[in-house]
Amino acid sequence: MPERTSSGFGRLLITVYGIFALSATARAGVQIATRFSEAPLPYLLSALAGVVYILATIGLARRGPGARRLAWGAVGFELAGVLVVGLLSVFDAGDFPDDTVWSDFGRGYGFIPLVLPLVGLWWLRRTRAG
Repeated sequence: MPERTSSGFGRLLITVYGIFALSATARAGVQIATRFSEAPLPYLLSALAGVVYILATIGLARRGPGARRLAWGAVGFELAGVLVVGLLSVFDAGDFPDDTVWSDFGRGYGFIPLVLPLVGLWWLRRTRAG
């Protein structure tokens, strides 16, 4: 029988996703509320990252096929977001007057945003049924 996504190593993964959900959402909330006009694109992208981290946390923490689909979708979207925003922030820095969670592939967060979806996808694959 495969391991549940929320047991063992999954608990650590859920904790890290939860921390990122809280920090990205709080960061975006403060930025949007206090200085949105300075860098609307980066701040909205940070808010999007926060929502994605929330969805990934929920998907990984819950049981069932619906939760698994949610986790796969959120973590896959997260990886695509980190790669696209990372590339854009490197090659078109003018659109990014301030950093997002995913800018420069998550450099401001120790590149954890780049590694986290890879680990998340590995964990989802490892714990799949059959």
